Amino acid sequence: MYSILVADDEKDVVSLLKDYFELNGYCVYTAYNGKQAIEAASRNPDLILLDVNMPEADGFEVCSRIREHVNCPILFLTARITDEDKVRGFAAGGDDYIIKPFSFDEIGARVAAHIRRDHRSNSVRNARFFGNVVIDYTERTVCVGDEQVELANKEFRIVELLSLNAGQVFDKERIYEKIWGYDAEGDSSVIAEHIRRIRAKLGKYGEDSHIATVWGMGYKWIK
Repeated sequence: MYSILVADDEKDVVSLLKDYFELNGYCVYTAYNGKQAIEAASRNPDLILLDVNMPEADGFEVCSRIREHVNCPILFLTARITDEDKVRGFAAGGDDYIIKPFSFDEIGARVAAHIRRDHRSNSVRNARFFGNVVIDYTERTVCVGDEQVELANKEFRIVELLSLNAGQVFDKERIYEKIWGYDAEGDSSVIAEHIRRIRAKLGKYGEDSHIATVWGMGYKWIK
């Protein structure tokens, strides 16, 4: 089953598109502003329908922020289109425009065509977005905006473990076992130092608050 993210601040439009695509066998994720759209892109949809005019971040900004970490087609929804808009949209990484009002037959056909074309040419990327932090689990990178955070292998693996289980608390012993292995020679006390280094590296970009200490229990990743 293919999945689609529909992002539009007009709830009626989202509802109609959701109903239409679900009836046609798609899994549909929804968002009603730019911030929600960026977060929902973490679910790795096969295609994104992105309204140009949204609060908190417009469609061009959303596209620009997620494009380096999302391979799927991104189609802009807009009530009007100028040459300047086209240039901005394609420069941000968009693939196509759909003009409102649209027919469901048209949008269904264009979505299906883009998904077929994309699956012939691209491999699936796995990335999640936490505010300005983007974790690409396929490329094994952490970026803040356009800047890549230089993490050592075990530092990335700690970030990977915590972020893939956001909100779940891991004590030092469990983190050590997961990363170093059950038979490793060493001490789980090294975890605190690794956490300190990760926070310091993220802190250079003002993003040191994602790993929270739960006193007496361990650490967890927060959005």
